[in-house]
Amino acid sequence: MHLQVIRDTEGHFRLRGTPEVEREVNAFLEAVSCRGLSPATERAYAFDLVVLYRWLAMTGRDMLKLLPADLVAFIAHQQGQGAQPTSINRRLTTCRSLYRFLTGHDLGQGPGVHTPTPYYRGPGRDRALGLHRRLRPSYLKLRVKTPYKLVEPLTRHQVRVFVRSLRRYRDLALVQFLLFCGLRSGEVLALRLGDIDFEEGAVRIHGKGNRERLVPLPPQLPMLLSKYLKLERPTTSVTDRLFVVLQGPRRGQAMTAAGLRSLFRHRRSHQPDLRSVHAHRFRHTFGADMTRAGVQVAMLQRLLGHASIQTTLRYVNLSFSDVAAEYERVVSTLEAHYQEKKP
Repeated sequence: MHLQVIRDTEGHFRLRGTPEVEREVNAFLEAVSCRGLSPATERAYAFDLVVLYRWLAMTGRDMLKLLPADLVAFIAHQQGQGAQPTSINRRLTTCRSLYRFLTGHDLGQGPGVHTPTPYYRGPGRDRALGLHRRLRPSYLKLRVKTPYKLVEPLTRHQVRVFVRSLRRYRDLALVQFLLFCGLRSGEVLALRLGDIDFEEGAVRIHGKGNRERLVPLPPQLPMLLSKYLKLERPTTSVTDRLFVVLQGPRRGQAMTAAGLRSLFRHRRSHQPDLRSVHAHRFRHTFGADMTRAGVQVAMLQRLLGHASIQTTLRYVNLSFSDVAAEYERVVSTLEAHYQEKKP
């Protein structure tokens, strides 16, 4: 089945394919648009539906006649394609949302499905705060277990090597937003000229779910931004986005995610120490740096723009060198404590 994700004149994502698929899917995507979700969320829904409907066509299944056991077959197919567990779980959520939209009821349990037991965490209290008891659900939705992956923050050496490789004020300012403000790459690219308040020393961030937050500007960033705006940013720019393309046929247009990836990919290919450096690791480094400085988790959650504190806890992981140094300090204290005193 030939399916294509397109963007209409209003900037919303839609699918182009057979009339039947377009009728089902685009009505659902229009409902998603009405909820005011971000373009990135609409795009994720659209591409998940492409994967889903290609699988339906390949297996001869009908969206309106799906059974719970069919989701197990979908999971097996996705695993065979090498999809990550987080991607599979997101596509399962999209599938259930579309099924509920089309039929008016949930795609619940059924034969041939193994779901987690509702008491798999016990009747204990909330794991994050421990203030109240969790409600016991009647059943849990089918999901793939997601492995916990520890993201190591960048070392000082990696940050220095990367920053020294930059030759433009634009790139230096962009990386400082990642390293000292903890912004997502999409948040950096979405910044507009009016979001920078030089007098107050703050920047307005448009985060996930259209949630806005104010983040203080680091001391050096206003100077870099001023030089970028005066010396590098084309006066003929056709957008109010802060970061734009500086050369080539797209000069003056908004910088894209592909352009940001190219900025990092170019340096990874020329510096062996930067092979594992990408934009999101700067955000994790920001979380580790704030933790070293003693910033409270609740404050870090606000700076990072997380809706859940559980997500913030993934960003407070310190590097192995931090853990090793603290471990050595404690062990030396214990050794002195247990050492026999000489008479």
